[in-house]
Formats: sequence, C-alpha cells, structure tokens
Amino acid sequence: MTKRAIIAWSSGKDSAWALHEVRRTGQFEIVGALTTVTDTFQRVSMHGVREELLAAQVAAAGLQAITVRIPFPCPNEAYERAMAEALAGVSASGIEHVVFGDLFLQDVRAYREVRLAAVGMSAVFPLWGRPTAALAREMIAGGIVAHLVCVDLRALPRAFAGRRFDGALLDSMPAAADPCGENGEFHSFVSAGPMLDGAIDVTVGETVEREGFAYADLFSPPLPAATTAGAGSAARSGR
Repeated sequence: MTKRAIIAWSSGKDSAWALHEVRRTGQFEIVGALTTVTDTFQRVSMHGVREELLAAQVAAAGLQAITVRIPFPCPNEAYERAMAEALAGVSASGIEHVVFGDLFLQDVRAYREVRLAAVGMSAVFPLWGRPTAALAREMIAGGIVAHLVCVDLRALPRAFAGRRFDGALLDSMPAAADPCGENGEFHSFVSAGPMLDGAIDVTVGETVEREGFAYADLFSPPLPAATTAGAGSAARSGR
C-alpha cells in the first residue's frame, strides 16, 4: 500500500516540483500541503504571497491545506511551537512523512530531520543533490510557470522581483547566484505546472523594499482592496 505523506508547501517552484516528482514516482500519496502563514498580514511567511493565492494554488494541486499561523514578529520559539503542534496533529492522523523541496543545504536538512524525529515523523527529499542549473531548466521545460516574489538585494537587483522564472531570467542571473535560489537569492510563486490541475490567473503588482529584500506583490485581477504593505512585512517572519 502506498504510504501517505504531506508536503512542506512554500508556494514556490521547489516544493511544487517536489510534489510533481513524488507523484511521478508513486513513492507516496501526498494528501496535504503544510504552509506557514503570517497571520498578521494573511500572507505566506518569507514569500509574502497573498493567502487567497495560496488557497487557489493548494486547491489546484488537489491537496488539503494545513496552515500554520504565526504572529508578527515571531520569535523562533513561537515558530517552533506552532510547527510542532501542527506536525503532532498530522502524526496523530497516521501520517509519518513530510516531503521537502530542499536541494543541498545540509544544515537545513539536519534541522528538519531533528524536528520531525521529535514528533515521530521522517523527512523525504526527492530533489536532494540534483544539479541546480539543470534542475531549473528541467522545471521550465516541464511546464512550470512561476514569478519571483522575493529577491535578496545582496544577490540580485531589484528588477528581478516580479520577473517570470524562465530561460531569459536564468541567462541574466549573476554567476554567483544559484539558479534555483537555494541560498535564499529569491523565492517564487507557481501559477501553473504539471502539479496543478489548472492555471491561476496572476498579475504582478507593486514592488516594495523591506530590510534588504524586494517583494513583488502578486494578485488575481481585480486588485484587492488591501495594499501591498503586508508583502515585505510578512515575508521576513517564518522560516
């Protein structure tokens, strides 16, 4: 019998492609998507993506949303407590595995494995060790449509915020930047791809800068009444 698992869902390309890979191999049945949301702003933590876009994306992926809500600001103890409570609930339902889209950061992997072991669960890394230059182009060739929603201005110029993740973007990246943004150079939002049952209509709105990062606000037309003020604020709370 296929084992059930949930996926750590950031709304970005790596978690989306990890979902695609797991479904392709049939190793696990993914039943839920766990996402940290900064409740103060109703946006995905770190990415700053509007919660309504997240909801549309998770529905298009055919998954149950498992939302971990954290405050702003959020001390690390509060984050870990909220995450442990959510994972304990998942574990109690008989699910023992969490899939991650991590690529090569060993310290991040070790942290996840330790935290999951504490609640009797294990981590799965279907993309681990894949050469990121080839992987980035594989995602694009495979039909992923994504936009950069958060850019670290130490690694990339502000103009990269809001750009589509495509071959032209990869060709224009500085040599020191990882093509998949694994070192935190950028974060993305996936609006279409083989892991979704339909495309999500998104428009790129205003770009704002906060604490050395540039955030592109995505929305589904027409523009909601809320401003972009929460994008940068929410994005830096969470992990």
